[in-house]
Amino acid sequence: MIVLIMLGSIINYLTRSTLAVAAPTLLQQLHIGAKEYSWILGAFQGAIMAQPICGYVLDVLGLRFGFAIFAITWSLVSMAHALAGSWQAFAWLRGLLGFAEGSANPAGMKATSEWFPASERGLAGGVFNIGASVGSMLAPPLVAWAILRYNWQSAFVITGCLGLVWAMLWLLFYQSPDKHPRLSAEERALIAAGQEKHLRGDGSRPSLLKILGQRNFWGIAIPRFLADPTWGTLSFWLPLYLSTVRHMDLKHIALFAWMPFLAADFGCVFGGLVAMTFQKRLGLTVINSRRAAFTLGAFLMMGVAFVGFVESPYAAIALLSLGGFAHQTLSVTVITMSSDLFRKNEIATAAGMAGTFGNAGLLIFSLLIGGLVAKVGYTPFFICLGLLDLVGATVLWTVVRERREALPKEVGQQEVPA
Repeated sequence: MIVLIMLGSIINYLTRSTLAVAAPTLLQQLHIGAKEYSWILGAFQGAIMAQPICGYVLDVLGLRFGFAIFAITWSLVSMAHALAGSWQAFAWLRGLLGFAEGSANPAGMKATSEWFPASERGLAGGVFNIGASVGSMLAPPLVAWAILRYNWQSAFVITGCLGLVWAMLWLLFYQSPDKHPRLSAEERALIAAGQEKHLRGDGSRPSLLKILGQRNFWGIAIPRFLADPTWGTLSFWLPLYLSTVRHMDLKHIALFAWMPFLAADFGCVFGGLVAMTFQKRLGLTVINSRRAAFTLGAFLMMGVAFVGFVESPYAAIALLSLGGFAHQTLSVTVITMSSDLFRKNEIATAAGMAGTFGNAGLLIFSLLIGGLVAKVGYTPFFICLGLLDLVGATVLWTVVRERREALPKEVGQQEVPA
């Protein structure tokens, strides 16, 4: 199941990254400037902030059918990009794409909460989030090949077709644990026994206002607001940075632009593993192990601040790769915390609402790059990326409160607080 949801995430991020890789060619052919490009990106980020709507739909309709509807939608919209001939048309299509693709993270968190006990959710979340970096990693060589072999329009058609194929696989193979015919009773009981009793859903519809009123929501939403600009910069601005500042052509972009996302793959797994290690070896609670992993990633992110100060383009790629690794190390932990802090019937909605704040930060940062990069360059933005996550770690430690349950009593012993 986690491989299936990871494949969906790969397609999701491959589709959204297609424009970034095609941008140097597309912007030149359609005479679109950096400012207009930032507005195109802004349309996507503005629409993807509707993640709470996506999460609510997934919580109400169910994961299997709800996610399939969104996947089919984003695939068809991606293919429609081939018909666009102006930056305004691209902005409208990116807005539609952003809305549909905003379902990915809420769906992933809902799937991991259904299929994994609490102690394994961090690693499962890391495997799911590998899809983000793998999809972004596959985009440069695939899109560059399509452009060099055919044209930029074909790149959008190919990625859209892949999405339709995955949507059919999802409908064929995904089921929740209580309905899956191949899941044994023992494994079903193991999953249920490892999940928090106080987070089991009661079947009611989630309340947006109730979630907004919880300090734990703000404890994960604010760090995401501060962290997500890193991913947006790597996904949407890296090819243009390599082209305009490091003077790479399309072939060299295809050779190097995927490296930060390969490093991000390792960061996804590392974030989950290091949280599990803190929990098992140091005796930290689930929440504290997540916070510790986030903090470690935040310190590693400081390397990105030096990207603008190195002369070698290869050193810049290395530092950006460190940023991809560090970002996914911390990102996967804070994203997974929505399944640690909210009930099952609220997880997709809460994850979507936190994702809204993350994409709001990405949107603001992207618009600032588009408006100021011609005047100040990229260096000030890299410095900001190296420092923002330290603030996020402080918020995570001071705002989030962990609910503690009593451990089961053993024979002859008194009940001991967890």
